[in-house]
Amino acid sequence: MDQVFKALGDANRRLLLDRLHQRNGQTLGELCQGLAMTRQAVTKHLALLEAALLVTSVRRGREKLHYLNPMPIHEIYERWIGKYERDHVGALGRLKTRVEERQDD
Repeated sequence: MDQVFKALGDANRRLLLDRLHQRNGQTLGELCQGLAMTRQAVTKHLALLEAALLVTSVRRGREKLHYLNPMPIHEIYERWIGKYERDHVGALGRLKTRVEERQDD
C-alpha cells in the first residue's frame, strides 16, 4: 500500500490516472499528447504506477496499451475512508430517527 500512496502523491501521476479513467487503453504517445512532460518522464511515471499496480499494460503488436487498475484505490477506500464514512452515515441515520421521533410527539 505504501507504493500506492507514493504513486498517488504526485500530481503528474494522478493526471495520467485521470486520463486513463477518461479513456482506458492508451498508448504512451496518446498519454503524452498535451502534457508538459517529456516522453521519458511519462514513461518513468507509468513505470511507478505499474509497480504500484495502479496501471497494467498489454502489448498489441508494436503498441503497448495502458489500462487503469482501480483495485488498489478501492482497497485504500475500504481501509482508510469507508470505515470512517460508515460511522458518519450511521450517526446521521440515528440523528434523523431522533428528529423524526420528536416531530411525531
